[in-house]
Amino acid sequence: MKVFMNLKWFFKQEKAEYLLGLLVLLGIALIQLVPPQIIGKTIDLIGTKKLTGHTLLIYMLILGGAAIMTYILRYTWRVLIFGTSNKLGKILRNRLYEKYTSMSPSFFQQRRTGDLMAHATNDINAVQGAAGPGILMISDSLITGTSILITMAITVNWKLTLIVMLPMPILVILTSYYGRLMSKGFKKAQAAFSRLNDKTQESIAGIKVTKTMGYEKSDQKDFKDISDDVVQKNLKVAQIDALFDPTIMLVIGASYFLAMVCGSFMIFHNTISLGQLITTTTYLGMLVWPLLALGFFFNIIQRGNASYERISEIMDTQNEIDTAYSVEGFPSGNITFNIESFRFPNAEQPALTDVRFTIEEGTTVGIVGRTSSGKSTLLRLLVREFDTKRPEDITYGDIPIRDYEIRHLRAMFGYVPQDNFLFSTTIKENIAFADPAMEEENIARAAQLSYIHNDILDFPKGYQTIVGERGVSLSGGQKQRVSIARAVIQNPPVLIFDDSLSAVDADTEEHILNNMQNERQGKTNIITAHRMSAVSHADLIVVMDEGTVVEQGTHEELMRNQGWYWQTYQSQQLRDELTRNLDDITQVEGDDSNAENK
Repeated sequence: MKVFMNLKWFFKQEKAEYLLGLLVLLGIALIQLVPPQIIGKTIDLIGTKKLTGHTLLIYMLILGGAAIMTYILRYTWRVLIFGTSNKLGKILRNRLYEKYTSMSPSFFQQRRTGDLMAHATNDINAVQGAAGPGILMISDSLITGTSILITMAITVNWKLTLIVMLPMPILVILTSYYGRLMSKGFKKAQAAFSRLNDKTQESIAGIKVTKTMGYEKSDQKDFKDISDDVVQKNLKVAQIDALFDPTIMLVIGASYFLAMVCGSFMIFHNTISLGQLITTTTYLGMLVWPLLALGFFFNIIQRGNASYERISEIMDTQNEIDTAYSVEGFPSGNITFNIESFRFPNAEQPALTDVRFTIEEGTTVGIVGRTSSGKSTLLRLLVREFDTKRPEDITYGDIPIRDYEIRHLRAMFGYVPQDNFLFSTTIKENIAFADPAMEEENIARAAQLSYIHNDILDFPKGYQTIVGERGVSLSGGQKQRVSIARAVIQNPPVLIFDDSLSAVDADTEEHILNNMQNERQGKTNIITAHRMSAVSHADLIVVMDEGTVVEQGTHEELMRNQGWYWQTYQSQQLRDELTRNLDDITQVEGDDSNAENK
């Protein structure tokens, strides 16, 4: 019953529908009491040879009216109770989705995608079942069962009623025990289903890697093992669930036995009539459903309890990003990093130390350094995927970024991350993701700026080409350029390239950067890269190593310093020159070979 207490806010919100639904169930229960009475009276009239055609016609009309009313009322309660429970599913899904979208990255690092999907599907369905079929089962069981027993006691014989009720306490004890076992079993079954979701999602997402490495058989075996575990745990739940029906039928059988033995004895002593005994046995037959409903109720309610606890655990998780704000409006001005130290949650070593520099509004800043030097970490802090300890560590317009409303802060940035995620829809819809109603001319313009327009036109369906799951049908460079177009089309005040040109060749990189320079004059641009050529034009270049700033200045200043930037730039230039020479030699040899063949 704990889940009902947790859902009292919803029952209070929808009390009118539920109260009306319960009244309809009460009406059905009362109408169902009529047929056994008619049957008993008819049998007694037949026994005394007093049944007339007129009386039989009246009884038949009463039974027909009861059937029609039962049909109408059963349709009505389904609309009221089941229909209202669907609202609960909608509310919980919306709340859960809002929770997911508001959480920081660490939340998703600690939880697997399949498990989060299971919360939004199976768990919510189980809770919705408690608010729909669960309410029906317990209400119908109590209303119908109670009304039948009261009617038996009043219209037949109260002593016989008490006798047939003697096995009932055994039923209550056993079903309660089964319910506790089911709760434990269902939690394990749901956890197993979450693992199966995880495995399915990961296997499909990584199918290219699996096939490339010839890992199909092992992957199939892993999936089979997890699937078998799901079956076994659900089988245990089903085994417990299977105990309800035999137990109920055993109790009902015992009540039938007592009714026949004691009822026959009472008929022999003229305490009740044969018609009343038949009425009693008919009512006992009608008690089968309320008792079965009680068993179903324990099944449904334990599933709902387990699932609501799993959902509550997610909803009660605190966001590591504080969304409170004190400054209205959108930020503007210079962006200043003044970070003493930052470490990721649960990390032992700091990711950043002593990072201090300023990005002036309207300038282009390049951030370079070795892999894992802290470049991407800086950008993730800027868009508040994580927060530093001190509010003054990062300011925007001399105001700490955490003082702004987070949606206003993030609206300032067009962010192209290292991991270019594309949705499984058309190229056009991926580029116009921020505004699906964007005009085609603007979409094409953004594609031209990111140097992907010609590639798109070469596809058979052009901008209507479906890119597949995570852009699987595109090359790495094409995915990067579509992601760049998606960010550029927003024309954000601050455009961030987080190593977003790594999969394109040097010529394409140069074209894109030239387009950005011409298109985004007067706007702020932040570029992290491994190729020094990508940032050589920047107004400020920041060199990072092991989470700290080791150099900063313009390209000319850093070249004069002859530090890490100078060494890396020289080696990359030499490598590019060698590559060009090799390409020229290969081209000349190819031309000579063609000439000889001719």
